Amino acid sequence: MSEETKSRFSDSELASFRTLIQEKIVKAKEQLELIESAYRNDSDNGTDDTSPTFKAFDEGSEVMSKETASQLAIRQEKFIRDLKNALIRIENKTYGICRVTGKLINPERLKLVPHATLSIEAKNMQ
Repeated sequence: MSEETKSRFSDSELASFRTLIQEKIVKAKEQLELIESAYRNDSDNGTDDTSPTFKAFDEGSEVMSKETASQLAIRQEKFIRDLKNALIRIENKTYGICRVTGKLINPERLKLVPHATLSIEAKNMQ
């Protein structure tokens, strides 16, 4: 049966996608922990004995870094949530079906973007 005529992925295909997604969730959570630990790190990097001008610059840089880390953490949390939603679609056997066209999403696309809900065709229509 060709990819065009299949209405859903087989249970074995879904199981392999489940494994891939679970591995990505573990890695994403590790990265989120790194981002959050960097965000919580309040060390002053030893600027107490330097000029006040440098200290002000360093504090501005620290604020920028915390904002960046916060944005990265939010993106990472969304990525993890999207991956968990993909696991739910696997359980429901609706994983890999484009929510616009109703056709199967190319398996190569799902290997690269396992939380995808749109085929390339639907994505290009946006």
